[in-house]
Amino acid sequence: MAEKKENIQDQLKKLESIATWFEKEKEFDVEEGLVKIKEGAELVKKLKTRLKEVENEFRELEAEISDK
Repeated sequence: MAEKKENIQDQLKKLESIATWFEKEKEFDVEEGLVKIKEGAELVKKLKTRLKEVENEFRELEAEISDK
C-alpha cells in the first residue's frame, strides 16, 4: 500500500510552530531544543523532497498539455 504523503501546508505549519517555540522561550532545556532542531531538520528534508515531487508533477502535466 502506498504511503500517504503528508500535506505540504501541514508540514509548514509544524515547522512554523517549532520556530515560534524558539521565539517564545526565553530559557529552554538544551536537550529539548535539540529535539526541536532535529524535528525541524527532518521536516525541511521532507518538504524539499515533496516540493521536488510536486515540481516534477507540474512539469509532466505541462509536457502533456504542450504535446496536445
